Amino acid sequence: MTDFDPTHHRMVPEQRWFDDFRLGERFVLPSRTMTEAVFLAFQGASGDNHPIHYDVEFCKARGMPGLLAHGLQTLVQTAPGAGLFPYYTEDSLVGFIEQSSRFLKPVFAGDTLYPALEIDELTPGRTTGVVGFRSTVFNQRRELVLEGKQRYLLRKRAG
Repeated sequence: MTDFDPTHHRMVPEQRWFDDFRLGERFVLPSRTMTEAVFLAFQGASGDNHPIHYDVEFCKARGMPGLLAHGLQTLVQTAPGAGLFPYYTEDSLVGFIEQSSRFLKPVFAGDTLYPALEIDELTPGRTTGVVGFRSTVFNQRRELVLEGKQRYLLRKRAG
């Protein structure tokens, strides 16, 4: 026998509850360059087979510099699981309850995206609370290409 306990094998050992979060707190997510491999993976996962997302010549014939990312391909870059938030809330997260987004600029193959989540809502309930995030994605030209809202239900700290 060893002293190893799989329940203590965590990316972030200290768990956080609804009460531990503050307005304005930011969770930066890793940047990602939208390579053709990313486009191919999204096409396979989504089933979207429109040539605007995989046929470079189709796009160029329509005046685009290359493959055009599907809006959902841009949105998926804001998945909190790419960052630390879900590791902090492994014990307190009840669920993902809402998402909305606006797509402000096109994203093309070769663009590098910089997503982030910032807490802009803390709505307490009796035993739980809603943590709301403003989600943003900027490109390498410092243009805001997506802004949105995500809401999560978290448990409050017991006692």
